[in-house]
Amino acid sequence: MLKLLRQKRGEGYIDVAVIVLAAMLCIALVVRIAPVFIVKNQLDTFASELVREAEIAGQVGSETNSRAHELQNQLGITPTISWSQTGRLQLDTGVTVTCAMTMNIGLFGGFGSFPIELTAKASGKSEVYWK
Repeated sequence: MLKLLRQKRGEGYIDVAVIVLAAMLCIALVVRIAPVFIVKNQLDTFASELVREAEIAGQVGSETNSRAHELQNQLGITPTISWSQTGRLQLDTGVTVTCAMTMNIGLFGGFGSFPIELTAKASGKSEVYWK
């Protein structure tokens, strides 16, 4: 019995099984974390597009709301939007938008799952002169 335990004939098969298991766990981790980076990129785009709309329109109001609805339909995300100021923006007045969203990140369903807050800020200056 002791002689059988000292033999190393099947050692390669166990090494391969452990390596395959470790590789699959790494791939599962990447598959669960990659969407977070994609949503963060979309959130940054969302914020910059909203600020650009406010710069062109010279106000935070109906134009920015309609643009937000367009972006929600195009990108498929629904962040909470907060502006530094609302209403008309005089020429060269700064405005900042903050878009926030919560995503759940974790490996195997509910096991080890926790929410993270994604935020994106963008700022710009009005390009409209109001008389």
